[in-house]
Amino acid sequence: MYTEIAEFKKKAIKDWAPDDRPREKLYEHKPAALSNAELLAILIREGGRGRNALEVARQVLDNCGNNLQELNKYTVLDLMKIKGIGKAKAITIMAALELGRRRQTEIAPERHFIRNSRDSSDYARPKLMDHRHEVFAVMYLAQAGWVKAFEILSIGGITSTTVDLRLIFRRALEEGAVSIIVFHNHPSGSLRPSRADEQLTQKLDQAAKVMDIKLLDHVIVCNHGYFSFADEGLLR
Repeated sequence: MYTEIAEFKKKAIKDWAPDDRPREKLYEHKPAALSNAELLAILIREGGRGRNALEVARQVLDNCGNNLQELNKYTVLDLMKIKGIGKAKAITIMAALELGRRRQTEIAPERHFIRNSRDSSDYARPKLMDHRHEVFAVMYLAQAGWVKAFEILSIGGITSTTVDLRLIFRRALEEGAVSIIVFHNHPSGSLRPSRADEQLTQKLDQAAKVMDIKLLDHVIVCNHGYFSFADEGLLR
């Protein structure tokens, strides 16, 4: 029995029974019927050196802990380090991941009315959570919570020295915003604010009051959730 399984795995996917081939399986059923490895195998198309595309796909998923959120953080060079993934395959996978990411961000305009921290987090998380470095973004709002604009303003470690307060409030005036919400991500996955996060929030709040613009919240996001300074009583 084990010999039969080994021989099955060695075969090219085109030699498998039709019901076992990922492409045919997707055609006959629905994409949801396929495993992550099978969907990835369709993108990879061919394996190499004694491995079929499904085995290469499983290796890719093993490398990212079978976590698609982690795979979203991979670069072309990261993928090319995996045996069986060359430049063309890596680019194909990256293109598919980017389409998925864009689909998520295109949902956001439908939620352009911000009522609470969950609304603002739902809007911002898809845009920020896959960055490998900390990024800082600002949401500019009109009266009653309508989103006028959302921009990523800096990339790198977030401190009061890397965030340009003048740029934030100049853009707020240009947009005619009456309030703002600021965001940054924590690539580590921790939602605990650092001392630098707290200091930056205090400076932003002080500057906002001078400009007669309301700082509604500072939201930290990661793959699995968010932290709201307003919800935690850290904004007055």
